[in-house]
Amino acid sequence: MKKILSVLLLLVTFAYASVIKDQLNREVVLSDKVDRIVVLQHQSLNVLVQIGAKDKIVGVLQSWEKRLGSDYKRLFNGIDKLPTPGDLKTVNFESILNLKPDVVIVTNYIDKSYIEKLEELKIPVVMMSFFKDSSAGKDSVNPEFEDEEYSYDNGLYEGIMLLGKISDKEDNAKELVNYIKNSQNELKEYTKNIKDKIKLYMANPKYQTYGSGKYTSIIFKRAGGENVAAKDIKGYKQVSAEKILSWNPDIIFVQARYSSVVDELKNDKSLKNLDAIKNNKIYLMPEYAKAWGYPTPEAMSIGEFWIAKKLYPDIFKDFDLDKKVKEYYKKFYQFEYDGK
Repeated sequence: MKKILSVLLLLVTFAYASVIKDQLNREVVLSDKVDRIVVLQHQSLNVLVQIGAKDKIVGVLQSWEKRLGSDYKRLFNGIDKLPTPGDLKTVNFESILNLKPDVVIVTNYIDKSYIEKLEELKIPVVMMSFFKDSSAGKDSVNPEFEDEEYSYDNGLYEGIMLLGKISDKEDNAKELVNYIKNSQNELKEYTKNIKDKIKLYMANPKYQTYGSGKYTSIIFKRAGGENVAAKDIKGYKQVSAEKILSWNPDIIFVQARYSSVVDELKNDKSLKNLDAIKNNKIYLMPEYAKAWGYPTPEAMSIGEFWIAKKLYPDIFKDFDLDKKVKEYYKKFYQFEYDGK
């Protein structure tokens, strides 16, 4: 009798559950209806917002403001009131339990002991990487690829569709992926005849930057530029002023979330001989032009256009970037973008 009851219970459980594979190829059993999501990775948080699933988010990573910028509050009203039961590499189990999540979304590189503990607590965990086919391993924070563009493009598309499936927003996820692909094709038509690449450098705080194996090199390449750091370093590294001087970039870009870096560079006496500084070619990027280590939907849809237009204004003189940006924000953030 006990065996029969156990079998029946198992059948009932699977009748109201779905099995998915996350981006580390782990099988995860989810309840058929996922209404409560804790997301401890900013890339996944940003995608969930864009596919219309923010009402299901009940907890976010502690460093969301540092990762996404303080202005993200206007794209996700109420995010600053949500519990923060962990971060990219940590989990507060007591806080997680209090939130009663249907699923917890984490990075691909979080320590496996956290995963094991969450599984012991019967809480489903989905690990997200937003890349494919890294020779350094699926759990690497600094992946290495034979084909960076293929791995990041398809890793992003796969990640968006997976989050769409989890949150029951598959149609929205598909629409977002299609928009990205169409934008990529449109950009290629503008840049296909560019031959000489402009030397670019991404300046982060404390001389930190992105080398090869990161999306930064891809966004620069697609816009008609070249990441000067990619030939010498891999992943995210701190470099010296001497190294930056040896690269001597034509243009320096600074991410919106690190706006103070612009003045730091201008006042840095050790960098005063850089061509980019002498020619006042330091540009603060808008929030959507995320030349991060990993791609984001908005960076691939509109951010690459912003960089390309900045590099080659004549080629893009008839391209209405403002219109495209406003269209994107309205469609995926449900927000009227005013350029600020």
